[in-house]
Order: sequence, then C-alpha cells, then structure tokens
Amino acid sequence: MTDSLPIALSAPLSPAQQCALVNLVRRAARTEVLPRFRTVSRAEAVTKSGPRDLVTEADHAAEAMIARGLQRLFPHAIIIGEEAVTAKPGLRDEIAGAELAIIIDPVDGTWNFVHGLPLFGVIVAVTRFGRPVLGLLYDPISDDWIIADETTPARLIAANGTARAATTSAGGALADLHGYIHTALMAQDRQEAIYPRLAALGQATALRCSCHEYRLLAQGAVDFILSDRLNPWDHAAGVLICQRAGGVARMLDGRDYTCALTEGLLLCAATEATWAALRDHFADLAEGQS
Repeated sequence: MTDSLPIALSAPLSPAQQCALVNLVRRAARTEVLPRFRTVSRAEAVTKSGPRDLVTEADHAAEAMIARGLQRLFPHAIIIGEEAVTAKPGLRDEIAGAELAIIIDPVDGTWNFVHGLPLFGVIVAVTRFGRPVLGLLYDPISDDWIIADETTPARLIAANGTARAATTSAGGALADLHGYIHTALMAQDRQEAIYPRLAALGQATALRCSCHEYRLLAQGAVDFILSDRLNPWDHAAGVLICQRAGGVARMLDGRDYTCALTEGLLLCAATEATWAALRDHFADLAEGQS
C-alpha cells in the first residue's frame, strides 16, 4: 500500500498501516540518514544537554520527513519528534492526554552516527493516552526492523520481507546476567550507589543506542536494560517490544511504564524471575520514586 494517502485509524494499527509506517521510515533513512553517515564531522554536530548528547542535520531532516508523512497517514494523531521537543519542551506533555500519538526518534545513537559507528537506528512508538500500543526499532544499516503491537508478538523482519519471532532470553542467576545500564546518564549520587552493585552481575555496559539495546534484549542476546532517563522516544517502543517478545518491563518500584513518567528507574528484563531478581538487587534505588 502506498504511504502517500490518509489511512483510517484503528487500534492497533492494521497490517497495511504498519506497512505504510515502515516504508516511510525506510525511505527517510535512505534519503536523509544514510547519505550523511560518515560524511558529517564532529564539528558540524550540535551539543544539546551535554557533550555526549548530539544532533545533526540528519536528525532534523529525517524527523521532518517522517513527521510530514505520518501527519498525512494519520491526520488525527499528534506527532512528537525528539528534536521538536528539544525546540519546544511542552510538546512532551501532550503525549499522555492524546488518544493517539506517534513518537519519533529519527536517529537514535547520534553519538555513534557522528563518530562513524554503524550502531544507530530509527525508533517509532505509537501510544494511546501515553501507553505504548506499537513499537518499531529500525536498523538503517541492515535494513531490517523489529516490530510489535499490543496484540501481536515481536518479530524481526528482513528487507526481503521474511520474518522470525523475536524472543527474550531465559534469564538466569545474577552472576550470569548481561545487560545495559545507563550509568553515564545518571546523577552522580545514583552512579555512586549503583556502581558497587555491578560486580554481582555478569556484565553491564551500554551501546549509546536504545534502538539496538532493545533489539538485542528482544532477541535474547542480553537479559536486561536499566535506565533513569525516561525519554519516551528512547523507551516507549522498546518497552512494548520487550513485553511482546516475552519479557517484563516495569518501573523498578512496580509501576507500569507510561510516557507520562519523567522520574524513576525503568527496568526491562527477559523474564519475570529475572526482573524480580534485579528489582531486589537494586531495590533501594527506587525509594522515593513512587
């Protein structure tokens, strides 16, 4: 189906709507992202919240193209892009009250992108009143994507259309767990509290790219993700995909995740038992976050 004509809304999105969404993202990546990969210099990147938080023309151009296409496809949805929120922070507050919102991270992993690492992606989440109902994690380099909605399991789809199930790992004991913890993005006091706990885990690192971190969690390559930077463009799609791949995604204090949350620790894990073990291991970090 072409993605140039308006499509009636449904919940969740129909297969035709999902196809149109994916085609739009793939075209934006081919047109606005990949031609700039390894051609943009560090000097051309603009710093946002800190030295590791970068934005380039690829981010702006891809977001604009995807947002225009989505507005035509879904005229009754609100479209929220990461860069639009940077320019107008109040836009984020509209997500929780929107019957249908579509959230875009046009180049997730911009630091990697700027430094020539082929570890970046495009994230799109569809939410209803702040609750994720569809997630898309697209890799422009391999031209494949993981997608799920609230009624279908997560699956990895290749460029030629072949699909296979995405399934989280079996988890295990703390000493055997590998995952991602975004310690560098945490406040100093939280870093100091969390670092002594890392020795009990198999491995905890970060890829500077939520898109690929969630893709690997959904495919069973790692066992967990722990983050306190609750940007919905980073997490809404991954939370749903984790759940639909057989995993568990909740706030460390037990609350369900929604895009309205701005504080607290989000823990996504391969199994309920793995989530509970990690929750107990980091339990005191959740105090005062309810």
